[in-house]
Amino acid sequence: MADRYQQFAKTHLGRFLVPRLGLPNPATLRRHRPGEPPLDGPALVGSAPGGRLEKLLRDKLAEAGIEVTGDAVTYGALVFDATGITDPKQLRELHLFFHPVIRKVGSCGRVLVLGTPPELVQGRERIAQRALEGFVRSVGKELRRGATAGLVHVAAGAEEAIESTVRFLLSAKSAFVDGQVIRVGTQGLPAIHPPGNWDKPLDGKVALVTGASRGIGAAIAEVLARDGARVVALDIPAQGAELSEVANRIGGSALQLDITTAEAPGRLAEYLEQRHEGVDIVVHNAGITRDKTLGNLTEAGWDAVLRVNLVAPLAINDKLLAGGVLRPNGRIVGVSSIAGIAGNVGQTNYAASKAGVIGMVQEGAAVLADNGGTINAVAPGFIETKMTAQVPLFIREVGRRLSSLGQGGLPVDVAETVAWFANPASGAVNGNVVRVCGQSLLGA
Repeated sequence: MADRYQQFAKTHLGRFLVPRLGLPNPATLRRHRPGEPPLDGPALVGSAPGGRLEKLLRDKLAEAGIEVTGDAVTYGALVFDATGITDPKQLRELHLFFHPVIRKVGSCGRVLVLGTPPELVQGRERIAQRALEGFVRSVGKELRRGATAGLVHVAAGAEEAIESTVRFLLSAKSAFVDGQVIRVGTQGLPAIHPPGNWDKPLDGKVALVTGASRGIGAAIAEVLARDGARVVALDIPAQGAELSEVANRIGGSALQLDITTAEAPGRLAEYLEQRHEGVDIVVHNAGITRDKTLGNLTEAGWDAVLRVNLVAPLAINDKLLAGGVLRPNGRIVGVSSIAGIAGNVGQTNYAASKAGVIGMVQEGAAVLADNGGTINAVAPGFIETKMTAQVPLFIREVGRRLSSLGQGGLPVDVAETVAWFANPASGAVNGNVVRVCGQSLLGA
């Protein structure tokens, strides 16, 4: 769906009127294209005294093809190792590093801060590390021209596990991920296997994507296939024609199945075992809405949304895990929503189901880790789909503009985040819920 306001803002008349009227002027975001460098410019790397990541960061950036320099007119990224900050007085190191260069962040550039999970340290260090979140979220709201900010909490001992996350955040693949906090832990360290080819990290993997016939689901299927996975695209029989079109386009297979039926988990497990000898990646994307204020919401409308969005994914997980259909080091990715974080008028059923997806991630993280696997979730904000095209014009425009990036995201933005979770090198990224919302001003 076209953002006509954004298109107008780029015209000759728009460029004249928009700044004079004080209107938002959303940047054209730089998204991933094969063969292009991850950043549009070099990176500047710094560290607080005693930081444990600076040298490793420089090495990993060089391996990713990112130039690191201390002298540039504009930077593609500013990267700061804040793990050495153990007292609030040392937070001044943030100002010392960023103040002289923050205006040099280029169009669609990145600001990345790395710290220690506050819950894993004590005393003043815990206070100082918690302060990083407020700093990063604020920086994300100050940046312009499509630039974004992120914070990665790296547990002691998980230093070598940061590569996939750093590569993702310092690339065009994270175009609509802004102001987010990501945790890299130690649980999945034995299961981390950096891909031989970072352009095809999912080679040899089998991925299941539910609700794959259109919109975000189709984009997820396409990106996982691009990264080398054999994709099983699943949707209800009524979407069969569109589903087959997606499967054929990506060289995958189509499975027509209503996941809410009692026999669906068993049929799905049998299909995956017989056709593919199991599955490596499960993406629970299928979802519906039945929007009504609570006083007008019927029991059927409540039940339908909870069944599709939450109850069915839980039943599928139970079946795949109990039967060993999800292979060792497997990945489960749920699709939540900012409605599950902030709530929304007329969506008590939908918000409850999407908050439940977050609960599914929190409950399942330790279970998956026992077998080298992970479970995480994306929480999309306003994404340009056929569904959001039906939203009334005024509400749609507010949804687009009410974020740090001042625009809606694209289905591919959600898909790229899912692909990062699915990467075999992301084994230490477990139990995370990452908003793909351009740092929406709604929610946490």
